[in-house]
Amino acid sequence: MKLIILDHYSQASEWAAKYIRNRIIQFNPGPEKYFTLGLPTGSTPLGCYKKLIEYYKNGDLSFKYVKTFNMDEYVGLPRDHPESYHSFMWNNFFKHIDIHPENTHILDGNAVDLQAECDAFEEKIKAAGGIELFVGGIGPDGHIAFNEPGSSLVSRTRVKTLAMDTILANARFFDGELTKVPTMALTVGVGTVMDAREVMILITGAHKAFALYKAIEEGVNHMWTVSAFQQHPRTVFVCDEDATLELKVKTVKYFKGLMLVHNKLVDPLYSIKEKETEKSQSSKKPYSD
Repeated sequence: MKLIILDHYSQASEWAAKYIRNRIIQFNPGPEKYFTLGLPTGSTPLGCYKKLIEYYKNGDLSFKYVKTFNMDEYVGLPRDHPESYHSFMWNNFFKHIDIHPENTHILDGNAVDLQAECDAFEEKIKAAGGIELFVGGIGPDGHIAFNEPGSSLVSRTRVKTLAMDTILANARFFDGELTKVPTMALTVGVGTVMDAREVMILITGAHKAFALYKAIEEGVNHMWTVSAFQQHPRTVFVCDEDATLELKVKTVKYFKGLMLVHNKLVDPLYSIKEKETEKSQSSKKPYSD
């Protein structure tokens, strides 16, 4: 497990975006080999998405051969509602990059048979070869996706009733009115995310500090579902300084001491421009034996 500690939210967002960029480029995706990326919604990943859009517009990154699977969606909220996660993803990310719409997968909270929709989502992930990198965020109570406290740590994609803490936290997106906030959602399970070959969790702000403490310094506990990722072989937690306020000083010092090593994951920062240059140069080489 890696814990990446940056000074501010913007730096944490940029580190995460650089990591995603390097992972996609090093994977070298193509028509026969797509990079599969799990994605979250909410305010935490917005800075990361903005940097990824910037990389695309600068010609350094392409999402042409990337397939995405989103973590969750509200039940009963119209797809075109401004606060649906379909709207969120298209307005904040997808419409700004070169990803093909058919390669984006978001659960349908208005499906006639909600459990069948969840089961089909799991099958789509399998058909895509599994998730290469699942990016997630957490709530103040340590839930990942909508796997609320008490969720099974081996759960799969399913219908979930939202905890009051989550409804209160999301009320700011619905004019502060609790009655407007959906009370149910479709969500990938903890086990679904654990199946990914790698997991990166973004945790920023002092209000997430206790959850980070539970995720890092205490044991695995279904009341803090993010703690399950202690048992994943390749987990990267990316946080800002404010999110470390509940951690022991020696814990913070230990992980900060590893930053020189961990920064090698994003430095050098790769670009598809370099890949294209390499291809053009290799094609120009005369034949010799």
